Amino acid sequence: MDFNQLYYQDPYRSEFTARVRSCTRTGNGYALTLDQTCFYPEGGGQSADRGTIDGIPVTDVRLEDGRIVHTVKEPLTPGKTVTGSIDFDFRFRQMQWHTGEHIVSGLAHRLFGCDNVGFHMSDVTTLDLNRPLTEEQLTEIERGANEVVFADRPVEYLFPKEDELESLDYRSKKELTGAVRIVRIPGADDCACCGLHVRRTGEVGLVKILSFMHYKGGVRIEMTAGRDAYERLSVIQKQNEAVAHLLSAKPDETADAVRRVLEESASKDRRIAALNQRYFRMRAESFAPGTPLALCVDTGLNGIEVRKFCDLLVKSGSGTVCAVLCPDENGQLRYCIGSGTVDLKSHAEAINKALDGRGGGSPQMIQGTFRSDADQASRVLAECFG
Repeated sequence: MDFNQLYYQDPYRSEFTARVRSCTRTGNGYALTLDQTCFYPEGGGQSADRGTIDGIPVTDVRLEDGRIVHTVKEPLTPGKTVTGSIDFDFRFRQMQWHTGEHIVSGLAHRLFGCDNVGFHMSDVTTLDLNRPLTEEQLTEIERGANEVVFADRPVEYLFPKEDELESLDYRSKKELTGAVRIVRIPGADDCACCGLHVRRTGEVGLVKILSFMHYKGGVRIEMTAGRDAYERLSVIQKQNEAVAHLLSAKPDETADAVRRVLEESASKDRRIAALNQRYFRMRAESFAPGTPLALCVDTGLNGIEVRKFCDLLVKSGSGTVCAVLCPDENGQLRYCIGSGTVDLKSHAEAINKALDGRGGGSPQMIQGTFRSDADQASRVLAECFG
């Protein structure tokens, strides 16, 4: 590579001047190369820097054939001296995330023999480890990671020669030869990496594992660090305080309070279901034996309750054909029609066409919705089955 990578000389530098080497039209703007740059190109799981060159937004930065190519929206003249400015807030967040990921991956490797086989930074940092871990083990990693942060250790860089590389114990996703950059965080990690990091672990601020799931025989972790961790946890705290206020509970007792509410709700649901069954039976008993169409129009029933009501009518022998209609919250009419002797599936298309309906089912039961009112639906069903 024949350019000057200023972001390696000083990752905290946000402004620079450079000479334009080339600028060519592309499908999404102009591909610009410079004789030196502060813009970090996308790679190794780390996003490209954001910013401007002579006030023109840089929409992408990539490494192509040994050159750093900046995508800009307007052309710049080759040979011209330009001023570049990166979005350092975004850069610093990326450095916090990346350093935090090193600490977590390094400790997972040291404590439990896990290898990091996937890494990506976007709204959260996602890393894939090749061994399954328990919640307790992840808690141990997170606690250890924050101890490393609080210890404010230096982030060091080693450039071992090829013969020295063989004797080093370091993490890498692939076999490496030639010039290798090793990122060392004492007591936490030694890893081959070309990304950008903070100077000291204290600048990471905080490491937080947000979630985990079993993935391809190992575990996928979602985590965050630094300012983003602070902002996320602040939102969660405010939400928890709001929940605590609604439940008249202390903020550190919301889980128990929610559990009580769910248990009370489940108990109410069971009582409502029992009352509905009594009500459904009373309605079923109101039909005279031999009724061709036992039709009930009701309100306040959900789709499951409409089906249960119809099923009870059929099993009670309330009619040759039994139907339940109930208006829903969208202004439509839920329906369920059942029978032990009539092939209802053969009637479904004609009924849906007459009532602008959608649905279907089996010969014994059809269900769906009608875009019509209950009176019209009752007339059509009476003509069909009454």
